[in-house]
Amino acid sequence: MRSPPARIGILLLPSFNALATMALVDPFRAANYIEGRQLYDWDFLSCNGNLLTASNTAHFTPTPLDESVRYQFIFVSASWTPEVHGNPRLYAWLRKCEREGAIIGGIDTGAFVLGFAGLLKGYAATVHYEHLASFEELFPDTKVVDSIFVSDRSRLTCCGGIACSDMALSIVLRDHGYDLANAAALYIFHGRLRAGDISQTGSHIEPIGYAVPPALKAAIDVMERNCESPLTLSSIAQQARLSLRSMERVFKTRTGLSAVQYYTNVRLDRARAMVTQTDMKIVAIAAACGFSSPEYMARLYKRRFGIQARQDRREGRIPFHFRLHPTHAGRLLQFR
Repeated sequence: MRSPPARIGILLLPSFNALATMALVDPFRAANYIEGRQLYDWDFLSCNGNLLTASNTAHFTPTPLDESVRYQFIFVSASWTPEVHGNPRLYAWLRKCEREGAIIGGIDTGAFVLGFAGLLKGYAATVHYEHLASFEELFPDTKVVDSIFVSDRSRLTCCGGIACSDMALSIVLRDHGYDLANAAALYIFHGRLRAGDISQTGSHIEPIGYAVPPALKAAIDVMERNCESPLTLSSIAQQARLSLRSMERVFKTRTGLSAVQYYTNVRLDRARAMVTQTDMKIVAIAAACGFSSPEYMARLYKRRFGIQARQDRREGRIPFHFRLHPTHAGRLLQFR
């Protein structure tokens, strides 16, 4: 006797990422089509069933959340300001689903909602790389990793985007084996099923094919891992297996900045993510990003981004559709 389809609830929050959500669903659709029967069934949900606008301005009318329906999987699909859209009823529903045995997941910034619901204590989890630092500060009891997706017992979290298809295909692989997972990946033209532990940002090759020199990448990785307690340049060079002179030269040649300027920008980029994506106090953000005082950070912040941090917090949250990436004037576009 065939088992009933696995039922998936996808809770959409305002400004959710439409690409990530569809990338999650489509492997299940392909698996159903290829198998010729309903292996997976899904509902798009919201707290009240009202019209929702995704971050790309697409409109969706989800099904109102029905607490009597039981799901095998629950995914929270969020993007900007997930902390604004949570509420006690939602958190209670997620905890109820968890008690009933559902696998609980979050895509893009959905893990923030799971964290606020108390469902990630003692678990490993990930979010979109732009929010990793903020997530780590807010949820110290969660092991935060920069993998494209994380499966830790009954929790699934994913950085978003196309990586959601990798996570969904891993579920198909686990449930129905290699042949169907491979066929579903081919059907949606997903060229390679990536393992969850692949780093979001660890490749030396940029998407358009530009190769970041390994020595430079190693030095940047050291900087990004040491924002709260900044290292000396000599220590960074040693860990990157460079002489101090060579490290200075490669930064100047490839980024147009000195190593110390670049390191400061790394910490400022992290500060801006926390300013615009959390409600942390500015003094706490300054400390978390290795600045000696909030006043000192404020001067550097204004110089780099052309706006005061407190004003950036007010204005940076809306509208999101046309907001520039926090590093638009910085390191991501400076490689040569």
